[in-house]
Amino acid sequence: MSIKKKLGMGIASAALGLSLIGGGTFAYFSDTEVTNNTFAAGTLDLAVNPTTVINVENIKPGDVMVRAFKLENNGSLDISSVDIKTLYDVVDAKGNNKDDFGKHIKVLFLENADKTGDGWVIGDYNDVISETTLYDLKNMTPDAVENVQHWITWFFGLNGEDSGMEAGTSDQMYVAFEFVDNDKDQNEFQGDKLNLEWTFTAHQTEGELR
Repeated sequence: MSIKKKLGMGIASAALGLSLIGGGTFAYFSDTEVTNNTFAAGTLDLAVNPTTVINVENIKPGDVMVRAFKLENNGSLDISSVDIKTLYDVVDAKGNNKDDFGKHIKVLFLENADKTGDGWVIGDYNDVISETTLYDLKNMTPDAVENVQHWITWFFGLNGEDSGMEAGTSDQMYVAFEFVDNDKDQNEFQGDKLNLEWTFTAHQTEGELR
């Protein structure tokens, strides 16, 4: 065999060996970029100002009590609704109650004035609670920030804000309670005390494409 053939076979064998050892690798260009990403959750932060809506003593049948307070959205997310849950307990001073004191305390109205807008012109107020006793409210969860005004105010453009609360805003609320005089003997309630707890629970708006 000639020297050229021997050299050629040697080179071929060496190339085959390198190919087997390298596992078929090959050279290529590359470029790498790194992205830094964040998912930051928003906050729901509802406040009631003042935290005590009413604290009154020595009431008697026929008394009406009007108070004002604000609901504040101090969070970074809009609120779609604010449920009101009613709980109360009665301190029976003489231990002689045959009836529930809560049946005799009525919420004449709970108005969201920001949702009322100019509806007051035609006597249409945005009352989220109307003519309901505390006893009945225990089984209800009204929405404090709902626009419930009549279609007439909507038709004439007198409605206030839409339902819900945008972040950084507040709603002015007015509430009127009445110790109902039922023209009957209510002496059993003399000296009694009713402790009312209203819990306001805010809910987020629906998710959206971001």
